[in-house]
Amino acid sequence: MSHALTIPVHERTIALVGLMGVGKSTVGRRLAKRLGLPFADGDVEIEAAAGMTVSDIFASLGEAEFRAGEARVMKRLLEGPRMVLATGGGAILNEDTRAALKARAVTVWMRADLKTVAERVQRRDTRPLLRGRDPLQALTAMAEVRYPFYGLADVTVDVATGAHAEAVEAIVRALDAYWAETAA
Repeated sequence: MSHALTIPVHERTIALVGLMGVGKSTVGRRLAKRLGLPFADGDVEIEAAAGMTVSDIFASLGEAEFRAGEARVMKRLLEGPRMVLATGGGAILNEDTRAALKARAVTVWMRADLKTVAERVQRRDTRPLLRGRDPLQALTAMAEVRYPFYGLADVTVDVATGAHAEAVEAIVRALDAYWAETAA
């Protein structure tokens, strides 16, 4: 992937990373519209590739097979044209995915308070890693493992409170600052 290092930072995919429930998909769609870029949701792309829902993949094939499929989908998306990409919360755990993100994307960690995220994810029962578990305890355990990887992101934006439009504008400001810094 040495050729990927020649992609100017301001021409790379913008990859949103963070725990489930921080708003990567919703904010990502709005960010893409704001920037005039296509949008892809990693989980939706995985479902399309597998022909089944994320929940069904977990139930019938297990988390390991889901993660393997997720890595293949992330590789394909990151090798494609520039876009705004909402990654799955655990995508960053894969070493190859992290390398592809570093080479081909500007990563934005959408960071939020765990209690706020726990309240958000309780609204829908579509998250297999939370089934039968206390959301705050499950998210805390995930954060312990994932935050060191999220912390490697190029940009960190706190999105705990406020409207999605505010998160979009905060990300745009952070990206503008990052691009200006890397161009200097």
